[in-house]
Amino acid sequence: MNKPPNISLVLADVDGTLVTQEKILTGRARAAVWYLRERGIRFAITSGRPPRGMQMINEALNLDTPIAGFNGGVFIEPDGKVISSKTIPRHAAEEAIAIIGKHNLVAWLYTAEDWYVPNPNGVHVARETWTVKFDAKVAGDFTPFLDHAVKIVGVSDDLAAVASCEADCRQALQGHVSAARSQPYYLDVTHPEATKGAVVDFLSQRYGIPENEIATLGDMPNDILMFRKSGLSIAMGNSSKEVREQATYVSAPNAEEGFALGVEKYILGH
Repeated sequence: MNKPPNISLVLADVDGTLVTQEKILTGRARAAVWYLRERGIRFAITSGRPPRGMQMINEALNLDTPIAGFNGGVFIEPDGKVISSKTIPRHAAEEAIAIIGKHNLVAWLYTAEDWYVPNPNGVHVARETWTVKFDAKVAGDFTPFLDHAVKIVGVSDDLAAVASCEADCRQALQGHVSAARSQPYYLDVTHPEATKGAVVDFLSQRYGIPENEIATLGDMPNDILMFRKSGLSIAMGNSSKEVREQATYVSAPNAEEGFALGVEKYILGH
């Protein structure tokens, strides 16, 4: 298989795609990025994580492209300089938190700098702390932070409730927020222009690269918008049927080198 024509930039999701379930960036994944650069193909990352939660990936890959945190809610340069930040409208943030509560999910709130939770021992807090490498701040009332919210997360291990909450947020807040699951147990609510599709737009404009020359890799429903914007898309084998059906190709699961295999086979033509 030959390299698909005119792929000039590759944009990858992080959790569930670029790294393993243990959040490890494998040697083969690093090599795949190196081979892209050797071919003159730029490489960028986007994630629901805060930008500072991707610093270890930035350092490991020596990125030279903007980092899109919060699904595109905050863009930073690799040196940490903020390029842009999109906050959720206050009324929409309040309503999103109310809807999250009605579905018995726990709400988290992120500003560009900090992460707030109601209970430091709550579900998935320890896991998220280990993933992003910084601690949450405890706040029983999010009111003081609503004007600065760049992402609100609904968290629960009741996966059906998370999916139902996603649908209700989209219906009630259409045009005011973007609501999509970044993990089966996380519902990310961001500014309506803070989507991974908008990340493709940003990178296209930044580098003067047509969107049909951009390839994307992901695994979750919030990756579908960037699949639709890009010329070539690769879903990980661990993706749901909903996600796989939206991709050009399906690779192996992320735990089985799905990122590296996808790049090697469908972009580099190895």
